[in-house]
Amino acid sequence: MKLSKIQRSYLYNALAVVGVFILLYALQLTGLIGRYYQGILLTLLINIVLTVSLNLATGFLGQLTLGHAGFVSVGAYTAALISLRSGLPEAVAFPIALVSGGVVAAVFGIMIGIPALRLRGDYLAIITLGFGEIIRVVILNLKFTGGASGLNGIPIMTNFPYAYSIAVLTITVMFLLIRSRHGRAIISIREDEIAAESSGINTTYYKLLAFTIAAFFAGVAGGLQAHMLFVIDANKFGFIYSVDIMVMVVLGGMGSITGSILAATILTILPELLRDLAQYRMLIYAILLIVLMLYRPSGLLGRHELSQKILGQWAGRLRGKKHTPSAPDSPEA
Repeated sequence: MKLSKIQRSYLYNALAVVGVFILLYALQLTGLIGRYYQGILLTLLINIVLTVSLNLATGFLGQLTLGHAGFVSVGAYTAALISLRSGLPEAVAFPIALVSGGVVAAVFGIMIGIPALRLRGDYLAIITLGFGEIIRVVILNLKFTGGASGLNGIPIMTNFPYAYSIAVLTITVMFLLIRSRHGRAIISIREDEIAAESSGINTTYYKLLAFTIAAFFAGVAGGLQAHMLFVIDANKFGFIYSVDIMVMVVLGGMGSITGSILAATILTILPELLRDLAQYRMLIYAILLIVLMLYRPSGLLGRHELSQKILGQWAGRLRGKKHTPSAPDSPEA
């Protein structure tokens, strides 16, 4: 049976995903990746989920939102409370907690999205920022969430197989969504909302759909984070955290899923590489970001996806530059 080009592409991607999982998991089991680096790897996978999900609302839908950390906090506290108070065995409670965290975050996404998505541009950014801060302040003043002291005693259940599977699931859902009829409708809103609406696209429905899906995966990522840290504090999910996620989206390319993965990887690992510099670490980190955005204002990949074809083109350009002879000097007049 001969596979089509698209089927071969899907098969290669699936084999690559399985191969990377087996390699990384084997390195962890053999001790070549220690506990410290395992923690960085889990943080990276969570950041990938957050960045890819936010890219749906910001990059593909074209709506600037700055309240993503609010959905992360809702998912984190929901998942943590279920694990602590459900009375179920941890192996059963954990997946239920993750799904519940995502569902509750999605409900908050609908509640916030209905009024917020009537606005555009800076106004939408301001109102989503306000909602994110409201969620944080409310959590700080509730007794069952631990208030300002935070929620502690959360069982450590987040591991590499769970985090890797959810990251792959998030990426797969986003790819399939964007390449579907619904995804094309979402992208058309980004390109020209008035034209999309006049073409018969229900812009309100698709804006709310993208916003809710992004909130759901943010809530799941929050649940993973809560079960990795043992203790969570609402102050961690403030405005700065939303900006950090947005920086990853912008750096990777607004409208590029593989760009989000690449940017999340760079911005998770880079601070750790600069940790030895201590005093100058954040300064160097900021300068590198500024330089990258000056030379690549559209992000590392813009709206393109990293593929074998693009990698081949880049390799061809590099080979061309190496072998291209220098042009002779022009004769003087």
